[in-house]
Parts: sequence; C-alpha cells; structure tokens
Amino acid sequence: MKELKERIIHDGIVIDNRILKVDSFLNQQLDPALICHIGTEFARRFSDTPIDRIVTIESSGIAVAYAAALAMKNIPVVFARKKMPSHAMENTYHTSVYSYTKEETYEVAISKQFLPAGESVLIIDDFLASGEAALGLASLLQEAQCNVAGIGIVIEKSFQPGRQRLQEAGYRVEALAQIEKFENDRPVFNQAKS
Repeated sequence: MKELKERIIHDGIVIDNRILKVDSFLNQQLDPALICHIGTEFARRFSDTPIDRIVTIESSGIAVAYAAALAMKNIPVVFARKKMPSHAMENTYHTSVYSYTKEETYEVAISKQFLPAGESVLIIDDFLASGEAALGLASLLQEAQCNVAGIGIVIEKSFQPGRQRLQEAGYRVEALAQIEKFENDRPVFNQAKS
C-alpha cells in the first residue's frame, strides 16, 4: 500500500535497526484518513472470504479493525483485553502472548459471549514480527470453535519468522507493508510482496 509506505518512510522512526515506531499516525496519534484507507484495503483484500467479525488485541489494532469493519459493511469488532477484571476471567477464552517490541509475555482474554461458535473471523493487528499475537488470537478462536478467515497485518517485518509460522499453521496472511530489513535506521520494503 503506497500511502502507508510513504508515511512509514516520512514519519516512522527506526531505533537500532530493530524497532519501528509509528506513533505519529498509527500507535498513539491516529491519522483518520490513513486508518480509513487501511480499513478499505483490508476489505478489498479479503472480499473473496466470508467474514462475520474481526478480532484484534488492544489497543493499537482497534482503530484499524474498526475501519476494516466499517468497510466490510459494519461487522462486529472484538478486541482481546490485556487486563480483565478477576471476576470476569471464568467466562473468557484466554492465552499468553509474547510481545517482541516490549519483550514481555502477557495474558489476553476475550469474553466467551463475543465469540459465537461457527463464525468466520478475521484477525487484524498492527505489526507482524514473531507471529505470537496472531497465533495467540488464532488459538482463542479455535477454542471458541470459530474459523480463522485470515490475518490482516498493517506492517510486517519480513525478516522475522511471523509470516512463515502463520502460513505453516495454515493461515492466510495479508500485509499492507512488508519491511525486508532495516538499513542505517531506515526501512527497506520488500517490493515483490507489499
């Protein structure tokens, strides 16, 4: 997605050829027009697949998932919470997820009432690195007896094993911008894939 790549180049900050910060338009401050275009692109890419709802993890994936849901004719969006009240944990699907960026493992949970069995669910996330978040959400969906319709990623770090792990598990992955590597603290995009 050309518009997204241009924003990453112009406004993204690469730290130590390892971490990409996109706080000015995706992770803290949002660019509403760009988010809407991202949602429309996900709707276009998954237009060949029936989707009943979208699942993401709080908080960075919520805006993108919302924009995609609107573009997909207003389907529901459910987000996995990183902290649930203790009284609510018994009625949830939950799993552990490792964050590459934050270098920590955390629990995510979704209330059982928001994952009806038999639905076709699209996972959307802001980044793909190791694939832990998407695999964690996929395991929640399997536990809920839902079908994983696909996984939509805004920015993929192609030099990390996330895509391979997800595809080996049988999941369709669509990434809007694929970064082949960081060089001199600048992103180098995989032109053949994104």
